[in-house]
Amino acid sequence: MTILLVMIPLSILFALGAGVAFFWAVDHDQFDDLDTPGLLPLLDEPATTAPEAADPATDPTAPRA
Repeated sequence: MTILLVMIPLSILFALGAGVAFFWAVDHDQFDDLDTPGLLPLLDEPATTAPEAADPATDPTAPRA
């Protein structure tokens, strides 16, 4: 029965922490766009492209072989 003296305050702290985390996420615009992340895997082309190899003839900083 004395475990209730520990569990009740812990559950209140947990609920308070969850509320703070939720309102922080809302305040920092984490829930603005809920549709796009679910559609990204369905796109044909990748979201980012790999950089092309540097051409030593046009790029002075490219390593030479």
